[in-house]
Amino acid sequence: MLQSKKLLFILLFITSIAFGQEKVTLSGSVYDDASNETLIGVSIYFPELNSGTTTNEYGFYSITIPKGNYKIQVSYLGFTSIVETVNLTKKTTKNFKLKEEAESLDEIIIETDIEKLNVRTPQMSVNKLSAATIKQIPVVLGEADIIKSLILLPGVTSAGEGASGFNVRGGAADQNLILLDESIVFNSSHVFGFFSVFNPDVIKDVKLYKGGIPARFGGRLSSVLDIYQKEGNSKEFKVIGGIGLVSSRLLVEGPIEKEKSSFVVAGRSSYAHLFLPLFDNENTAYFYDLNSKVNYRFNEKNNLFLSTYFGKDIFGISDSFVNTYGNTVVNLRWNHLFSDKLFSNLSLIYSDYFYGLTLDFVGFEWDSGITNFNLKYDFKHYLNEKLKLSYGINNIYIKFNPGEIIPNRDDSGIQPEKLIDKYANEFAAYIEAEHKLSDKLTLQYGVRFSNFTRLGQDELNIYANNQPVIYNQQFKKYEEAEPVGTENFSRSDVLASFNNFEPRVSMSYLLSDDASIKLSYNRMAQYLHLLSNTASPTPLDVWTPSGRYIKPQLLDQFAAGYFKSIKGGDYSLETEVFYKDIQNRIDYINGANLIANNEIETVILNGQARAYGLEVLFKKNEGDFKGWIAYTLSRSEQQTLGRTPNEPGINQGRWYNTPFDKTHDLSINTSYELSKKWKFNANFLFQTGQPTNYPVGQYEIQGLNVPIFDDNRRNADRLPAYHRLDISATLTPEKNKNRKWQGEWVFGIYNLYGRQNAASINFSQNRETLRNEAIQTSIFGIVPSVTYNFKF
Repeated sequence: MLQSKKLLFILLFITSIAFGQEKVTLSGSVYDDASNETLIGVSIYFPELNSGTTTNEYGFYSITIPKGNYKIQVSYLGFTSIVETVNLTKKTTKNFKLKEEAESLDEIIIETDIEKLNVRTPQMSVNKLSAATIKQIPVVLGEADIIKSLILLPGVTSAGEGASGFNVRGGAADQNLILLDESIVFNSSHVFGFFSVFNPDVIKDVKLYKGGIPARFGGRLSSVLDIYQKEGNSKEFKVIGGIGLVSSRLLVEGPIEKEKSSFVVAGRSSYAHLFLPLFDNENTAYFYDLNSKVNYRFNEKNNLFLSTYFGKDIFGISDSFVNTYGNTVVNLRWNHLFSDKLFSNLSLIYSDYFYGLTLDFVGFEWDSGITNFNLKYDFKHYLNEKLKLSYGINNIYIKFNPGEIIPNRDDSGIQPEKLIDKYANEFAAYIEAEHKLSDKLTLQYGVRFSNFTRLGQDELNIYANNQPVIYNQQFKKYEEAEPVGTENFSRSDVLASFNNFEPRVSMSYLLSDDASIKLSYNRMAQYLHLLSNTASPTPLDVWTPSGRYIKPQLLDQFAAGYFKSIKGGDYSLETEVFYKDIQNRIDYINGANLIANNEIETVILNGQARAYGLEVLFKKNEGDFKGWIAYTLSRSEQQTLGRTPNEPGINQGRWYNTPFDKTHDLSINTSYELSKKWKFNANFLFQTGQPTNYPVGQYEIQGLNVPIFDDNRRNADRLPAYHRLDISATLTPEKNKNRKWQGEWVFGIYNLYGRQNAASINFSQNRETLRNEAIQTSIFGIVPSVTYNFKF
């Protein structure tokens, strides 16, 4: 009995040592000292405890540790770190203000995972770029561009020269979720892909998730591009702008109530069309956009934000054709701190994408678009230094306007026609944990539940055997089925409903203080589909929901990687392999007509897709010479089998290359600071040519040679390899140092050696020789540019 009491006493003593240390919570926010902007992703680290955290999307942090005196390190790239000792005896709120390392107009900051804490975190397949880095990357016509900058990262490619959208790990452009201050942006391009809709002056943080996607995100399969706008300087008024050859921009920010509320307004517009009349050219092509944000800090626990974006493109050919399209987003957000451990964000979001077309020579106008209303409520719960929970709900009501034809001339002879509007509701709830199991092993795991309800519409077609696509045995081809009847519904009726559980898990295992291996798996569901039979999305493409005849796409992605910080973070190496399996990827029958088609289900079949590859990213982060090398070796394929043994499927049921398959993708980005006055930047890109189809023969009819294409050889050929070299030089006058007005000149050359990259290759008959010939279309040769940037 005595021995038992001794043993019990020893166990209680050991337990009191192990768990009896009283713990306290340190929380607060981190700000930019110059502007009072909150900073995202700042490292809060305790070396003695080998523990830490980072600030969230609103600059808030919270960590629970044992009582005591500790050295704390607060660090953020591009800013001077704070190292001080804190005495934690009780619950403490402590805010930090970081100062920029150097005062320059556009200091190059490459944000990368070089901190020990980032090596430890289970998050993988993520790339970050600062607005300053994006501004320094040479691009066409000198206009800094987020999307073009992302293409320099591993696993990210474009659809070609001047093409809109981007592709991630072999996925389609519509499989990217693009968020601006949490609002969905459906079209990220200006002027059909020459520029993106994101003004770099107003951008605060850019993060691209390619895999291991957190449970709070859903609705797309390939990636999440998460962009946050600046909040505005709450200390003093500032003006930033730039004047270029084809566009200019201006940003104004300042306090509404000093140290408490602020605003930022940014505008951008192109004006090359103003000079066209000088050359007797009546065509027009221009864009403009406007960003704004207002925030008010009621107290330490309540912040209110209102952010907006409006952008519009206008493209016209003489007096016969005018194309108008753009995005509108509005987001009202409320941050509330329930306690030092529980942070919440409530958002009300409106997002609209519209497309209009006027054909005066025909006599009608076309109007289409997609609108959604989004309510989301997210929580982050900092339970202790080993466990953090994220959870929330999200509900999106969506209206689809497939298109409407409106006659604009009495003599046009065209009857008005309205394609049937579609409606849907997408609900999701999620919970996710970041769990530090030991000093070496950290997990991030969770699940997202999503429900998609296709709501009633005015009229829905009914088909025999429930098959909108039939196979014609006589002609050996798929054809559109004729409806056998229609059904009418009220808006509250449910046409179809889909439920999916989407588990997510990531793991990081520390091999040493500066190296780790990471694994991840995520399942995602996508209920919206972009109908497009071109390699690159166009404004005329139409979004359509899953329903009775179109199934939601489902993704399973696996990834594994090795991450290493070299020489204290001066260099970093990231390598990843990935495999993606996609169910219900939509495919089109041969000769599918997608434009103004009220029975779109009659040209669509459900297939599957897969993509796999290797990514390598090596960065040099310190010194006058910085940059990175990114390489991706990958494959992206699609397959659509026959629905019965008597059907061949698409491409005879064989796997074929997707339009965005790029076997090799190499990009090099460098920057060199020669002096405080001169900085030089360059980037080089090489991509395997885009898959396409070449004719396999020809026939003659009435003296004309007509090329023959084999429908059973989809994407069996390729365009020539794509490559180019861009350079730029930034001149910062020495007189900037001692005056309020600061300016710089950026000189650039896009495609330095004049590579004629093929945007497309068309086959037609030469009128003189009467022989078929291949005609390559190239958009850019050598393009010089000059931009003057300023701030005061």
